[in-house]
Amino acid sequence: MVWLGIDLGDARVGLALSDPGLTFAHPIGNVQVFGDSFRAIDEVLEVIEDNNVEKVVIGLPLQLDGTEGKSAKKALRWGKNLIKRMQILHDEKDWALDYMPEVVWKDERLTTVSAHRQLLQADLSTKKHRPMVDQQSAVLILQSALDSKYAQQN
Repeated sequence: MVWLGIDLGDARVGLALSDPGLTFAHPIGNVQVFGDSFRAIDEVLEVIEDNNVEKVVIGLPLQLDGTEGKSAKKALRWGKNLIKRMQILHDEKDWALDYMPEVVWKDERLTTVSAHRQLLQADLSTKKHRPMVDQQSAVLILQSALDSKYAQQN
């Protein structure tokens, strides 16, 4: 059982996977999207299939007051498009998995700020950590979902 975390960005979509025990998240890279995060869907579908992903956790960038702004609405549309694409592949028997992964959204307010802070604390210059921040944000989104899962169990 593996979960996938996704941080949608305008330049890059950051990706993170959990360990099979659903304990910790680790970065697996970025997908370059050049201003259109929908370009990442094919690569994300490959990651899901190649890693037998059971749950996809998409960062939902809510406004600080908790409302949905333009970015959150885009993340919701992106996720619904991903679900639709998985369903089409599954229906056409083009899907390597015999199940449909669950897709959920996780509040990601301030994860990019936290990711920048962590990378700076790791002594990476701003220039060097810019390409890493999206995947680090995906780690934070996924780790938050994993931690919530364990908090609910205890």
